[in-house]
Amino acid sequence: MGRKRVFLIVLDGLGIGALPDAAAYGDAGSHTLAACGAYQDFALPALARLGLFHVEGSGLETPSARPEGAYGRAAELSAGKDTTTGHWEMAGLPSLRPFPTFSQGFPPALLEDFSRRTGRGVLCNRPYSGTQVIQDYGLRHMAGGDWIVYTSADSVFQLAAHEEKVPLEELYQACAIAREICQGEWAVGRVIARPFAGNYPGYFRTQGRHDYSLPPHGPTMLDMVGAAGMEVLAVGKIWDIFGGRGISRHWPTGGNAQGMEALEALAGEDFSGLCFANLVDFDMLYGHRNDVEGFARALKEFDRWLSGFLQRLGRGDLLIITADHGCDPSTPSTDHSREYVPVLLYGEGVVPGADLGTRSSFGDVAASVLAHLGINHDLGFASMLGEKGREYDGAQ
Repeated sequence: MGRKRVFLIVLDGLGIGALPDAAAYGDAGSHTLAACGAYQDFALPALARLGLFHVEGSGLETPSARPEGAYGRAAELSAGKDTTTGHWEMAGLPSLRPFPTFSQGFPPALLEDFSRRTGRGVLCNRPYSGTQVIQDYGLRHMAGGDWIVYTSADSVFQLAAHEEKVPLEELYQACAIAREICQGEWAVGRVIARPFAGNYPGYFRTQGRHDYSLPPHGPTMLDMVGAAGMEVLAVGKIWDIFGGRGISRHWPTGGNAQGMEALEALAGEDFSGLCFANLVDFDMLYGHRNDVEGFARALKEFDRWLSGFLQRLGRGDLLIITADHGCDPSTPSTDHSREYVPVLLYGEGVVPGADLGTRSSFGDVAASVLAHLGINHDLGFASMLGEKGREYDGAQ
């Protein structure tokens, strides 16, 4: 067998319409892609070539040209709408029990242990916008040195500190301590370091973010690719999401631009296996800040890059583009949204123009990756390679 490569790119937060159970999560009517489509001069020609706007419920007009890729959407089987849950499921490991959330703040016993072990007090302890919390609590933090602890509708323990008040290494050590404490009934999906800088009222978050995830509770496609003697290359926060497990090499990034640069470089490498990338700006910079224009602009920038990247792919290569959840920037909420995600396939083994329909789980992505690499598995999900579906006939 010749070289086989999979490039799996996650457009973080690009939902494509509310799931049937979205109301239970407070997300009825959410549709991230349609929200961006309302922005003037919104056009994504490269993604359109792969079939994005042919996907059922895309909310945008279906073009008449036959797509060059296979296209569909996937529902989330897991109970949740957070980053860890979404990525683990697309790696073949659904989470049927939701991670705990703390809408009233973290319990006193947890914070007392955290303060004792880190030697600093705690401010806030509420669900909060990450950009607003540093404006509202930054001065008190600078005066007394207490941690700014906050959460959201997702299962996260977020820890903010000013880089001039608390050295980054101390912040990271405190997050490692929080990760040790947040187990059992307190086992949040992620502990996140949120360093910031600047002077009030111009505080801003820096690129020193670091995530501390729970280790996956079972085997994933990353483990299986490695066990088969192939490489797993992680770009962006993939290393953090999987706790480094099953990963051969990784490239931390400060945003989409660095992620796309890394992907471009890796396309020129001679490896066999999986290149798994997360492009975080859609979610982090725009979805969570209700910035429709910024989200739409970032999609257009990715699309321009994608047009060139497609030309780098050749024999033995498979490209999969998907998302981990929604993050509708047009709703009052600044949290993730419970949505379908797009699934676009291009390259070897893909039937051009095939409508893959609605997949019952993100896990079909894992099955497709493993099928392309010739790896047997018992994950219980279905590969989308070679699937003809309902081939596009030009009808509107």
